Amino acid sequence: MKRFKSFLFSLLLVVNTISVVHAQEDLSSDSQPNVSVPAVQMKSDTIKFQENPFNPLMGFLPMKDYGTNTMNYTRGSGNYDLPYFKPEFYVKATKPKFTEVEIKYNPNIDLNLVPLNDEVIGYWDKKNKLGLDLNQIAFVNWSSGGENSISGIIKGDFQRKYTKGRFVWDNTLSLRYGVNKQSDRELRKTDDVLDLNISLGYRKSNISDWYYVTKVNFKTQFTDGFNYPNIDDPISRWFAPAYLFVGMGGEYVMPKSRMKFYISPVTYKATFVLDQTLANQGAFGVQKAEYDDLGNMIRKGKNSRAELGFLLSNEWKKEVLKNIFLDHKLSLYSDYLNNFGNIYVSWEMKIDLKVNEYVHANIGTYFIYDDNVKSKVERDGVQVMEGPKPQFKQTLGVGLVYTF
Repeated sequence: MKRFKSFLFSLLLVVNTISVVHAQEDLSSDSQPNVSVPAVQMKSDTIKFQENPFNPLMGFLPMKDYGTNTMNYTRGSGNYDLPYFKPEFYVKATKPKFTEVEIKYNPNIDLNLVPLNDEVIGYWDKKNKLGLDLNQIAFVNWSSGGENSISGIIKGDFQRKYTKGRFVWDNTLSLRYGVNKQSDRELRKTDDVLDLNISLGYRKSNISDWYYVTKVNFKTQFTDGFNYPNIDDPISRWFAPAYLFVGMGGEYVMPKSRMKFYISPVTYKATFVLDQTLANQGAFGVQKAEYDDLGNMIRKGKNSRAELGFLLSNEWKKEVLKNIFLDHKLSLYSDYLNNFGNIYVSWEMKIDLKVNEYVHANIGTYFIYDDNVKSKVERDGVQVMEGPKPQFKQTLGVGLVYTF
């Protein structure tokens, strides 16, 4: 703060000196020697200067280049282009802090023209994005034939990130729900996701790329899912299934690409199936109901399954080309207690192509393999459980996006 005040005092002194020199030059070069020009009368008053905002990530904010809207991280002749010199986000200050200083200054100088730094580091970073993707095809007297179809997916992505010093608390919530309607066929669900992620991280020094991290992930769906065309017997419901991952480990963030690698030797995984009909069937890996020889139920199926295992994950978000954004997530999990070596695989990759601020096109691929989830097929009107199979889903859509 003392350096900042000294800088302002020096600036005013230099400006004042230049003004006096110019006044003297004008006086000496005047064609009418009998006309006298009065000397500048300095004014003494108390004026307010805005303090240099404090940045909890790196101390005082570096100089900002207002001409190019970029941040200059080079101080003097030295290069301090280090990760801990780069604050992650800024928010506008609603009440900038000012300090009253008694000083003599030239009253001809308009102090209102002195630029003020009105940006300070904020602890909370908030992002909200809503989207709607639509696909439609219609036929009227089309000689080649075809079936009218319309489908849509509504999406929401919300993030709340808290940063203070070396502590980071990141929360993300992703919601998706999609339906499809074709001619006289019933309305069918095409997408249904509720995904909540919470991450608490701490690094021991400002220059370290390693974080001690605790992660929580919860995932379920909103409405019933069916093995179409059978719409009488749902194969999934609200909280059936629901997955909960809770683990502790270390996360490495690559300094340039910002790619993340997370390793957790201790991760708890819980699978919930709160619909008793599905639980009795042993759906999604829970223990199924037991029956006697006459078909009478002896014991109901369990509504949950607990596992303790090893988790390895990788995340990467990047603008690979101009207005083309890649979002990649991979998770590998194996249970210590039951069949260690059988790996649960969850891989998601999304590509977002930005047309303008409100129109985006997106491509998504999703792959899941879970040894505990048995596939269901319908034979002669009866649903039959089979072994685990790879699950794959692909999406392509164009729609509207609103960010706030």
